[in-house]
Amino acid sequence: MKKLIIFDLDGTLAESKAAIDPEMSDLIGRLLKVAKMAIISGGDWPQFQTQVLSHLSSKQNMQNLSILPTCGTKYYRYRSGWKKIYAEDLTVEERKKITDNIEKTIKGLRLGITKTWGEQIEDRGSQITFSALGQHAPGKVKKKWDPDLAKRKKIKSKLDRPLREFSVEIGGSTSIDITKRGIDKAYGIHKLEKILSIRRSEIIYIGDALFAGGNDYPAISTGVTCIQVKGPEETKKVIETIIACLEKTTKRKQ
Repeated sequence: MKKLIIFDLDGTLAESKAAIDPEMSDLIGRLLKVAKMAIISGGDWPQFQTQVLSHLSSKQNMQNLSILPTCGTKYYRYRSGWKKIYAEDLTVEERKKITDNIEKTIKGLRLGITKTWGEQIEDRGSQITFSALGQHAPGKVKKKWDPDLAKRKKIKSKLDRPLREFSVEIGGSTSIDITKRGIDKAYGIHKLEKILSIRRSEIIYIGDALFAGGNDYPAISTGVTCIQVKGPEETKKVIETIIACLEKTTKRKQ
């Protein structure tokens, strides 16, 4: 029986940087009644508040929800309010080294960037994120910039050597996420296993980028059941199926 359902955020529960819609909010509320749930994304804590938490129609069963910002380098649980369980922060020197190398690398590449919306480099404490078109670029524009990952693979290949002591991963639709080595979505999943005392066989991971090079790909290495989705609408169907199966199992046990 599955006890923990883990989701990616952008492209899975909601469109990039957008809020979950009322239907998804309702489904999350129903899922939290029958299982534990976690969300792992490259975004920082404020993004989860804006996109998910402030749009939940029900505040019940929040103790069943875990939030893991910045690809699992941070972990929040609800205990009479949201509490930070851990944060694998980068040092000041590490953040400077990463930022300097990003700036140097980008200057030497032709990436077809003619306009940006907000800062390209964001320091999230435990993660440095490079967003090619800026942090606030429109979703439609972001989807067209690098649909085959070719541009970001080029950036990653240029950063891998000078930043070999870090994890350099493709994230979102225009971004590169850099964390301490070995700390990624797989790390977050293993933390959930330990903290929640749940076996891998009892976990499902759902994301839109489980392919090689995608930001959900590390989840496959954990051995948990992984489900690839094309977007929020397909995720809704998967959640409905999971809820139906868990409700049926619960009734049988009663």
